[in-house]
Amino acid sequence: MNNLRNSVRLVGFAGSDLVVTPLDNDKKVARVSVAINEYYKTKTGEESRQTQWFNLAFWNAKADDAVKVIRKGAEIAIEGKLVCHSYTAKDGQKRYITEIVAHDVQVVAKKTKVVTEA
Repeated sequence: MNNLRNSVRLVGFAGSDLVVTPLDNDKKVARVSVAINEYYKTKTGEESRQTQWFNLAFWNAKADDAVKVIRKGAEIAIEGKLVCHSYTAKDGQKRYITEIVAHDVQVVAKKTKVVTEA
């Protein structure tokens, strides 16, 4: 039960191809933003959509695996954990980031239309 304390699962659409950044000591990180759409009806009964964007990070071997399957527009299922960190930007300002460090990714199978002839 302890591993459920910081656990994220979501399904969304990749906003771009992954961006891979090589780091020191033969490490690397691949990042991508994922759009999650939520649909609801307004008070007037109109259907509406709200899109939220989440930043994903894949480290080392996970980055290699993710690069093979994630392309812009792909619908993907992610499991991972939330991580918060800070850095100093080029302008000297301290910036804060919350991202999902992904442990597992799967491309969601697309449903295909079946055409039958009468």
